[in-house]
Amino acid sequence: MKKGFQQRLSYRLTRDTVLVAMALGLVLNIVQITLDYFSAEESMEKEIHALIDISYSPASQIAYNIDVRLAEELLDGLLRHPATIDARIIDNDGGTMAASSKSSPASSYRWVSDLLFGSDRVFRQELQVPQLEDLPLGHLIVTIDTYHYGAQFLQRAGYTLISGLLKSLILSAALLMIFYFVLTRPMLNVISALSQVRASSPEKVRLPIPANHRHDEIGTMVSIINQHLETIDSSLAQLRTAESAMKNYSTQLEQEVEDRTREISEKNEALQRGNRALVKAKEDAVRRARARANFLASMSHEIRTPLNGVLGMLGLALEGELDPAQRNRLEIALNAGESLLGLLNDILDISKVEAGKLSLENIPFSVRHLVEECATLHAQQARRKKIQLVSDIDPNLPEHFLGDPTRLRQVLNNLMSNAIKFTDEGSVKIRVGRSGGSLRIDVVDTGIGMSREGLHRIFSPFSQADADTTRLYGGTGLGLTLCRQLVERMHGQILVDSKEGAGTHFTVTLPLPVQDPETGPAPLPIDPALQALGIAMAIPPDNPHRPAIEALLRHWGLPIRGASRHQDGLLLATATAQDTEALAFAESWPGPGVILADDSGTLSPASHRYQLLSLPLRREDLYRCLNRAAGLAQTNVENSTGTPVLETPDGGGALSILLVEDNQVNQMVASSLLKKLGHETDHAENGLKAIEALATKHYDLVLMDCQMPVMDGYEATRRIRENPEWKDLPIIAVTANVMQGDREDCLASGMNDYITKPYRREELREAINRWRPGPQSSHSDTP
Repeated sequence: MKKGFQQRLSYRLTRDTVLVAMALGLVLNIVQITLDYFSAEESMEKEIHALIDISYSPASQIAYNIDVRLAEELLDGLLRHPATIDARIIDNDGGTMAASSKSSPASSYRWVSDLLFGSDRVFRQELQVPQLEDLPLGHLIVTIDTYHYGAQFLQRAGYTLISGLLKSLILSAALLMIFYFVLTRPMLNVISALSQVRASSPEKVRLPIPANHRHDEIGTMVSIINQHLETIDSSLAQLRTAESAMKNYSTQLEQEVEDRTREISEKNEALQRGNRALVKAKEDAVRRARARANFLASMSHEIRTPLNGVLGMLGLALEGELDPAQRNRLEIALNAGESLLGLLNDILDISKVEAGKLSLENIPFSVRHLVEECATLHAQQARRKKIQLVSDIDPNLPEHFLGDPTRLRQVLNNLMSNAIKFTDEGSVKIRVGRSGGSLRIDVVDTGIGMSREGLHRIFSPFSQADADTTRLYGGTGLGLTLCRQLVERMHGQILVDSKEGAGTHFTVTLPLPVQDPETGPAPLPIDPALQALGIAMAIPPDNPHRPAIEALLRHWGLPIRGASRHQDGLLLATATAQDTEALAFAESWPGPGVILADDSGTLSPASHRYQLLSLPLRREDLYRCLNRAAGLAQTNVENSTGTPVLETPDGGGALSILLVEDNQVNQMVASSLLKKLGHETDHAENGLKAIEALATKHYDLVLMDCQMPVMDGYEATRRIRENPEWKDLPIIAVTANVMQGDREDCLASGMNDYITKPYRREELREAINRWRPGPQSSHSDTP
């Protein structure tokens, strides 16, 4: 096989080597020429200064004696230097005593010299005699043409470049010959011998090892090729032996096929028996699944019943007259109970998650309020550990997104709870904003962190970063698994970055659409008086809450000043009950109002002197404190906390309602809500007493619990429907069961509607109004 000259390895090696050598030589030549350039410039300066120094003394004497003839002779002597083109002696009055000049030489390379050294240079020397040093005699002015030195420099540079090129060409030729004889020719001999191998008899050829190459790479390559040829020889021999053996095995194979066919027939019969066993096992599994569902439904009712009572009583307490601190604590307790209720619902839905049948809501909700609620819920947990819980929400975040707030709340609660749990000092920060059209939530802590191996296990069920974490902090390891499943079901992504001892950073990205993309977040009305006052900031720069507070204030257009330099406006400072210095500073503030931000939960409620801002930050709390501190109206900010007023029943007068409920706490909650809705209520503790109550008194509507002692709600409803007088009596199921199929069971037993506990005023009002007897009712709305 012939190879072109440019395809030969020797040519390519020579080419690459010479290119590198030429490039390196060119760089070195350029360096040498550059050094020569500076040397030529320095030599020119020294030579001209030496010429002037030689002429200085005669020129001074000539100027002193005013001898024009000698001056002309001196200047003519200076012009004999090849670089001098003009020389003259100037007296003190600026007149020319004597002058001599000549034209500059012309050359086609002069522009290069002028570019490097300039076209000419002028040297001036003041003339004096030693006896009269204070008497100026004039100046000696010499103008030189730099081309004399530039031509010499260009000649040397050209020689340097040409000699470097010749050296590279000589090196190329030498390397080409060396590579050809040392490498290319032996390789061509090996290739020629290898091309003689025939496919019909490859085992009969062996390659000769080139002379002087027995111990180098070429000799090793030829030896390996010969070994492969020997292996081919051995393989061909084995193949021929196998061909002869195949003929002998043909008869045996036919017999084995018959035997296998008989075995397959027997195994087919065994498979049919196995299928029948599988059908039976499936039926057993269905029965066990039904039993598990019944167990979950029962446990759901038993757990949710007391929890519903707690939530109901908290709701009733919030409707009374409370100071802001009491209301804040009760709201935190109510939020905690609702989160616990949501967690119970999520545990009951875990089987749906694993089966891929989890249904997600797509309703408008406020991400801001949801994050603030979650942060407030976990604030007490963080305070107990003496760590900072920071809520940093982008002020430009859209107000309402479309999605499932319950699932997002579960993800946030799990991430924040884990962050606080594994952080012993420092802070836990939750940041919320939009990135690339998606909602982005970051939960960053300064806790114990995780190793690289722990990061790979963190999302696995029943796993934590390592065994020490489980022993020290406990936990089931299910929280992050559920978080990942929920985020993926919402078509999002959850990422984690962590280092041991340096904290953990979780990032959740969800492609939630904005409810109204054309409008931004609903702006809160900022009074011009508040903008005129401004904010005097006394929060330390290293306080983790300050960036979020500053961002919100700047978004509202409120000027921010340092409290130490500006003793006016509203003071916004941090303090604790033990920080007497900060409290004294707030008491002595000369401005119109003071807001104290409390991240420890130790300050007493707002007094006449200051407003209390509980941290982590809530937008409405900051807005309310600013307006209160400035003495402005807050009708748009606060809900009324006055004495509760009985509502007028919708669609007509009060109804007579029979509440069938076995739990006394739930009876109190439901009765109070019905009373506030303007209705009259009687109680029945089970289904049997409900039937007895209906027989003695007329009721407009029945609220029926489903699971009760003596007689449950399903059986009681069926008994009621058997009586023609009660055939059209509206019966609304109120149950703690939330398992799939509970709603269908209620409607199948004869109930008209279905609502779940805990009792919620609006949901209860809507259900009653749907089934209000008389012309206002709309029974066609049966779910």
